[in-house]
Amino acid sequence: MILVTGATGILGSVIVLDLLKQGKTVRASYRSENRLQEVKKIFSYYTDTPADFFDQIIWVKVDFEDIASLENAVDGVEEVYHCAAKVSFHPKDKLEMYETNIEGTKQLLYACQNSSVKKFCFVSSIAVLDGLNEDGIMDESSDYNHKLEHSAYAKSKHFSEMEVWRASAEGLKVVIVNPGVIIGSGNWKSSSGTLFGSLLKSPFSFSGSTAYVDVRDVSKMAILLMEKEVFDQRFILISENIKFEEMANLVRSKFGLNKVKIIPNFILKIGTIFAYLLGWLFPMLKMINKRNIEAVSTSNIISNKKITHQLNESFLPISESIDFHLNHYKKDLKKA
Repeated sequence: MILVTGATGILGSVIVLDLLKQGKTVRASYRSENRLQEVKKIFSYYTDTPADFFDQIIWVKVDFEDIASLENAVDGVEEVYHCAAKVSFHPKDKLEMYETNIEGTKQLLYACQNSSVKKFCFVSSIAVLDGLNEDGIMDESSDYNHKLEHSAYAKSKHFSEMEVWRASAEGLKVVIVNPGVIIGSGNWKSSSGTLFGSLLKSPFSFSGSTAYVDVRDVSKMAILLMEKEVFDQRFILISENIKFEEMANLVRSKFGLNKVKIIPNFILKIGTIFAYLLGWLFPMLKMINKRNIEAVSTSNIISNKKITHQLNESFLPISESIDFHLNHYKKDLKKA
């Protein structure tokens, strides 16, 4: 049996579906029952028989603060895909991210001790990467640098990774995947599901870039790593490095919207002053901080060579990914 945490999210749900398609027995964790029907909706984007696959799921309600709840979830389980996480770059969510991402991962790993669990895949993020290799590129050797300033999200993922490596040292077979910004369908109002909505809403963008990846690729490669028993390593999962401006215009062009305008970096820096003075009155201003400004104004090339060489697999082009998922987004907008 396989356990997938965060199974109601855009990644966890796709991993569940892909495993079910292989005939695996899947136990899926959830926190709120009102999110379960969203999973069936997400399934419909990737299969013509969503209800058939949905009915095969063994659902388990999990409280990550309750070790007994987690021990019950992993009972009889041999493999775990840990996708559950809080994703936010707003300072107000700092404590929740630390509790959910770090403590939740720690508790789950404790529950795996002396259990039937043999394999553990942890979904981290490229947000933990620091530094460039000799070719001026970020890769798996770009280790987190404690001397640098990081977002609370990056910190939460880094310290979660440390818990996973601890479990590895104690004998658990683990693999860590570090996806870029995940492009997927469903959950349009939460986490990376808000990507299209935010790009269409704002006529402005930033000078930097980041790396993107299709949710189907993340699922496929995470599962392949577990199947091929590639453990005690980390793998960056990205398709392409793309400018924020280019991504925004690519999405907006599908709706006939004007191209975005770049916000100059000096304007962003001035914004930090207003954030300091008025952040208490307008909480959204707190998003304008030094670390977030660096994130949207920096352009680092991130490499996917390790995973492509390891699995001999290629990634979907981002243009193809956008067409596929944006089509679902458009259809859901019309139904809303």
